[in-house]
Amino acid sequence: MATTQGAPERSISADESAAQFRNQTMAEGPNAQTVDGEHHDERPAAKRARSSYDKNAGQAGGNGEFCTTPSAADAAGAMDRPDFSSLKRYSQDTLDYPRRRATIACEICRSRKSRCDGVKPKCKLCSELGADCVYREPGIKLDAGDKLILEQLARIEGLLHSTLTGTSPASAHAGPISPATSNTASDDFHSKRLSNINPSTTPGAALNGLGTWSANISTIPKQHTTPALHLLQWPVIKTLISRQCDPQVLVHMEMSREPLNLSQHYPLDFSNINAYTSAFFERANVWYAVVNPYAWTQYYRSAATQSFRAGAESCVVLLVLALGEAAYSGVSISRLPPGQTPPGMSFFAAAWNILPNLMIQNSVPCAQCHILAAAYLMYIVRPLEAWNMLCNASIKQQLLLSSPHTIPSQLKELNERVYWNTLMMESDLLAELDLPHSGIAQFEESMRLPRSFPFDVSSSPGEDPPGSDDLWYFLAEIALRRLLNRVSHLIYSVAHKRSATFSIASLEPVAAELDFQLSQWYEGLPAPVKFPRERLQARDQIQTVLRLRYFACRTIIFRPYIQAVLSDESLATEPGVQDACRKCLEACVRQLEYITAHHEGHLPYLWQGALSIMSQTLLLMAATLSAPLSALLPPAHQMDVIIAETVAEVERLAHLAPSLRLCAEILREAEQRRQMLIKRPQR
Repeated sequence: MATTQGAPERSISADESAAQFRNQTMAEGPNAQTVDGEHHDERPAAKRARSSYDKNAGQAGGNGEFCTTPSAADAAGAMDRPDFSSLKRYSQDTLDYPRRRATIACEICRSRKSRCDGVKPKCKLCSELGADCVYREPGIKLDAGDKLILEQLARIEGLLHSTLTGTSPASAHAGPISPATSNTASDDFHSKRLSNINPSTTPGAALNGLGTWSANISTIPKQHTTPALHLLQWPVIKTLISRQCDPQVLVHMEMSREPLNLSQHYPLDFSNINAYTSAFFERANVWYAVVNPYAWTQYYRSAATQSFRAGAESCVVLLVLALGEAAYSGVSISRLPPGQTPPGMSFFAAAWNILPNLMIQNSVPCAQCHILAAAYLMYIVRPLEAWNMLCNASIKQQLLLSSPHTIPSQLKELNERVYWNTLMMESDLLAELDLPHSGIAQFEESMRLPRSFPFDVSSSPGEDPPGSDDLWYFLAEIALRRLLNRVSHLIYSVAHKRSATFSIASLEPVAAELDFQLSQWYEGLPAPVKFPRERLQARDQIQTVLRLRYFACRTIIFRPYIQAVLSDESLATEPGVQDACRKCLEACVRQLEYITAHHEGHLPYLWQGALSIMSQTLLLMAATLSAPLSALLPPAHQMDVIIAETVAEVERLAHLAPSLRLCAEILREAEQRRQMLIKRPQR
């Protein structure tokens, strides 16, 4: 394995590292601080300011879902100014949650608008009705933003129901979404609601009588036509491809590839762990937000006492170092010479030896290990192996969430982040691969959004955490992933497309609503992660990935219009259809511009991004062969350059996985045939 820059000449083994840590701990002795019985946030001011964003991060839902209150100037200024004295007020509380008035009315009385006597465990009315009496805990009253979000979600659910059943939107929704089903509901209500979830509930039946659908449109449908390979069924694209590709071919190819060999000896080198740890929290944990930087020292101490050979803490530390070394290298894995050991593989192999014992344990840290393992497997482009890790994490999550009282209070925030990672990473794989669903989606509607990890000054006295708890990307990605799942439900689900009422006319209000929600999502991004939608490069890795995800989402919202025009070019004369086609093609071009900038997001997003690139490239190829659609594109010579650069980039990824090799072969053949068709003289 290549020597990492900045590493000392002599490597340090796991035993030496653990021994050094134990000797240092014994020499220092206890160093606990007393704070006069009062909690003070002693984090550096910059870290306090960055985590204070979660005062607004809890407001999310169907429309936009990622709402912020600070202005762009405030957010940008907080990142750039070295003096954060003006933000001292944010450091008074550990979690910095907004205070809201307490309520004592139970859910039944609130729904009936009756006066509640507040008696517990059952009020008078619930006792008379024989109903379950559920009280919200103080601190969850919905504000105007929450209500607006829920109203927008009700609108889109109504549009779905009206499209599928032919009823009018006014009568489509059975009732308003109860505030108790929002992501700000109390832990007590979560417990009751989760205990009532029945996976065998028949479609269309409401859960708990609260007016919500059992088929959650914010989770990916079991049968849908979103995957890139479904474009090969389009007649125009079929003419560009000689091979027949079953939608299952990607799964078959990944199943038949050479197994990952972790039996060979990978020597561990702990000499550069500080650099790897810093790189992880700066450039890897931003994607997953699944490791608490304020608890890192405790994790490391526990792992050192086990010589990094046993226990969930050892596994977490080794996986953090694996991803940290990958981030520290600063090079896309696609640029490594074939056969070279990927950065972080030695730490991952050591963690892999611990994982079998953790697979049969059902705890939050064990589930956390599986998420980190899946993240590294996605980095080395092993999607099916990552899916196996996610399935194991999903099983643990479902067991824990079905008995929420078994989750220690200090691990509830971590558990929620593990849940969202499991759901999002599984959704990314299910968007392209026909795999079984793990069942984790059944809890999505009742799961609270992430907040800040609590900072305990006594846990690491006198030590700065290795990084900050930055949730900006993570919350934005949750909202966008849910919107992408909604698009798959509303436009691409097989049941929807088979509906007799499905048509371009019925698609118009749904596409308009989804595009509006996407715009609201973009407008709600805070300044540091708000990427340019114009023909400009993103500023950093987070903006790069969010920009790609944004344009991929906009493309699939309007993609059916391209398919319709390719089947019947007379439709392009309709102004609404033409405008939708223009939006789709513009989003495709924006996604493929600056193709090498995609390397910034290769650690979390290489495989998914490559499939998305193939999809948009095939779409543009087909559009260049249609007179009305090609008129909406940049000049032909510019399109040739964009397509050629994209094909070359995907070919550079081909050696990483059989599925990517197939993508490269499809694009290469399609471009060759497209050029032949363009140069063919017109009769």
